[in-house]
This record gives sequence, structure tokens and C-alpha cells, in this order.
Amino acid sequence: MKRTYTEAVEWLFANLPMFQRVGQSAYKKDLGNIRTLCLALNNPQENYKIIHVAGTNGKGSTCHMLASVLQESGYKVGLTTSPHLKDFRERIRVNGEICTEQFVVDFIEQNEELITSINASFFEIAIAMAFTYFAQENVHIAVIETGLGGRLDSTNIVQPILSVITNIGLDHTQFLGSTLAKIAAEKAGIIKPNTPVVIGEYEPETKPIFVEFAQRNNAEIIFAQEQKAHDFQSDLKGIYQQKNIQTVVTVFNQLKKLGISVSDSALERGLLHVRENTHLRGRWDVLQLKNPMIVADTAHNPHGLKEVTKQLQQTNYSSLHLVMGFVSDKDVKEILHFFPANVQYYFSQPDVPRKLHIEELKKIVPKNLSANYYQTIAEALQAAKEKANAKDLIYIGGSTFVVAEVIDY
Repeated sequence: MKRTYTEAVEWLFANLPMFQRVGQSAYKKDLGNIRTLCLALNNPQENYKIIHVAGTNGKGSTCHMLASVLQESGYKVGLTTSPHLKDFRERIRVNGEICTEQFVVDFIEQNEELITSINASFFEIAIAMAFTYFAQENVHIAVIETGLGGRLDSTNIVQPILSVITNIGLDHTQFLGSTLAKIAAEKAGIIKPNTPVVIGEYEPETKPIFVEFAQRNNAEIIFAQEQKAHDFQSDLKGIYQQKNIQTVVTVFNQLKKLGISVSDSALERGLLHVRENTHLRGRWDVLQLKNPMIVADTAHNPHGLKEVTKQLQQTNYSSLHLVMGFVSDKDVKEILHFFPANVQYYFSQPDVPRKLHIEELKKIVPKNLSANYYQTIAEALQAAKEKANAKDLIYIGGSTFVVAEVIDY
């Protein structure tokens, strides 16, 4: 009997290892599977132009901004990002619209034997599916976000017209290396021969790595932070988005040289309508403007949390309430180091197998914090709402999966 969409997605979750849910065991360190899959699918990724985006933070926002601007310029645009918050199909969009349920059902039915025989991972299937859908929909251009790393990421079989690396921070060090230089070398693995690369931000340790990889590949390298400042704004709130906007403006300056023309007005419209055009959520996402203000953000590593901390410092509120949960492979003490000690904490656990259980969390949280513990994120948020005054701020974060539970599409 033919599966329903719900059954098809349940089959994906049950049968294929998914990094977001189970962690390290799902990570594949080679491109063999994705090559096999795409070969069987007639290499759909070769049917359209591609912008390939890697980086520790900001790559999701950057991808959505790029797609939004291209849409405003009249292009039919494929966009694949991860993870999803509510529905698997958020990973595969054309002009902002998620792929159809029927496509997912049919893809799994037609390829189940191959998927099973090569022991494909969840991410490998999601990427093969995105490549296929974009070809089926005849997109002009696709914006492809890497999953984890770059060099051995499943997306790295593409031949892009331009590569983008947003920045380098310490995250997923168990796979990518424990220093900024080692992580930069992994991300720089997306730099292709004779293909320009835009670097969003660099550090003294990472710039030489990027230059070396670019020279080795005869690739023009452009550093966004060295380009002329701009005055474009975005509907994506958060002062950290200014860095992503600078990267996006630099990308479009390069694309013009490659024959992809985007007017300043399309650039302006695209940046101002990212959420409307691509439905991005979870980035300094204001769920409630006042009485009290409630904000959710998916930042979960030191580099991202440093930016969130700056934003909190520039936001007006009376008292701060932090609703937080974590996955088990994150350094919670380091994460909490970014937040003030003299505020009220409401700790819980996201509803995924990889969660850090609250019993374990209690052992880690410093004793000087004013903290309460709750079985579910919903209970923690409800407690914060009951305690907060009208001029307070409730911040929800610590993990993408915590944010996924509070966002309502």
C-alpha cells in the first residue's frame, strides 16, 4: 500500500541516521553515497546554476537573503537549508514554497531500494531530494547550504558558479577539528577550481587558509569585510545580520561579473522581504513584541551566542528571563558563560533523542544561577510568561530544537 506523507517522513526518521537527532553516529565522512545516489538520479544538480554556502554561523540567513534577492530579480530559485524546524519539506523550497508532499512520497518509493542498499544517511537523502526537485521544477539557480563542514559535506559534489564562506567559529569540533585553522580548512574544501569565493568574515588564523585554498584552485577570493560599506537593511532583525548583508551585497557584486544581473532596487526589496519571500524563522525571531517581549534564536555555539549577547545588551527591557534547553554534545558551561548570572533561568530539554536530560543539566548548571527546571519546553515558557512583567524580555534558545518547539508557522 502506498505510504502517506506522514508515513514517508516517519520512514526517513526511523530508517536513516539523522545527525540532528542522534549526533555523531549519523555523520558520513565521504562523498561516495551522494555520488551513487545522484548518478542513479541522472545527476540532477548539473541542470541549473548553483551558489554554494558554508560557514559556522550565518549561512542559513545568508542563503535565505540570497534566494530572496534572486526571487525579486525574477529568477526561479531553489533553496535547500537545514535543519528544519517543523516540517521536513522546509529543507526544499522553490521561490519560497516548500516542496509537495507527493514529491517526497514518490521519491522515497522510487528510490527506497537504493537508499537502503547503500545505507544512506538522512542528510544524504534530503540533499539528493533537493537536487532532484530543483531539476524537476526547472529552477534557474539554486542556493545550496552545506550541512556540516564543507570538504566532505554531502552537498560538495556540486560545481557552483560561486562559493561563499560566511565565517569560522568553534562548533562540531569532534568532526571538523579543534582549532579555527582546522575548521577553516574543512570549510575551504568547498572552494572549486576557477570559481570565485566570497569570504564573509575572517580571523588572523583563518585568512591564510582561505588564501592558500583559493590560490591552489586558481579561484578569485573576495573578502566581504574589506569591501565598501553599504546602507542596505533587512527585515531579519538582529544586529549580527549586518555582517550577513555585507556578505550578500558582495556576492551580488560578483554575480554581476558572471552575467547574473540584480538591480539595486531588487537587492533592496529582497533584503527587506526575506521572511515573506523565503519564510525563514528562528533568527532573533520576535514572537511577541510586548507585554512581555518574547524572542527566540537558534544560536547554539560561542560565535553565534556572542552576537546574541550583543543584541541583548542593546535591547531595552526591565528584567530578563531565559528559557533554555540543550543537546548532549554541547558545552553547556561555555554557553551559559555568554549570559548574565543575575537573571531568571527556566531550564528544560528539547524533545529529541540527542537532548541533554534535565537531571544531567542540574549537575552542570552553576549553583549561583537562579534556576528552575521543567520537563518540557512548553512548561518552561509558560512559567516564564507567568513570572515576567510587561516590560520584561523572555529569550528562548540554547538549541535549534528548543526554538522549533515554540515557533508556530
